[in-house]
Amino acid sequence: MILLMNKLFIPILLGSSHEGRQSEKAAHFVFSQAQEYGKFETQFLDTKDFVKTAKTGEAMPKEQSKQWSDIMKRADGLLIVTPEYNHGYPGELKLMLDEIYEEYNKKPLGICGVSAGMLGGGRMVEQLRLVAIELQMVPIREAVYFAKVQELFDEKGEIKDPSFGDRLKTLFDELVWYAEALKKAREPQG
Repeated sequence: MILLMNKLFIPILLGSSHEGRQSEKAAHFVFSQAQEYGKFETQFLDTKDFVKTAKTGEAMPKEQSKQWSDIMKRADGLLIVTPEYNHGYPGELKLMLDEIYEEYNKKPLGICGVSAGMLGGGRMVEQLRLVAIELQMVPIREAVYFAKVQELFDEKGEIKDPSFGDRLKTLFDELVWYAEALKKAREPQG
């Protein structure tokens, strides 16, 4: 008898809702690469579809909150693609992450940073890892940094540097390893 393993589900979340955001190009590239990679099922998510308020402490609209909760209950991990603003991550991403808690527990988090500068969101990635730990997620070591994003993509939104495909494969490999290990560990014992 052959046992069919359920395919992992790891959604990709674009962490900014700003108009004219360059991070959207990077997020769509990551999503297309994840689909080609094929070792997990994915879904493209956008903070602008969930967070309708910019006030800290206010909940997301009930329908969006339930949708986010349901997605993360099903998820075996999460991959966030987000820009760095003033050395941190966007406020709307924080509002969205703070909406739920238990749904994240013991699931891996991969992060792709995006910036107009040379560091590709490196400071934001480090801050977001600390938040992930508090949410009882497991931030993985690998990250992909989209530096000088305004020069990295052409006018059609196509990436100019093909090495990013290899960088993402390395991140995906680590994310899948943790997702499989933690999924097994979360299963009821006995």
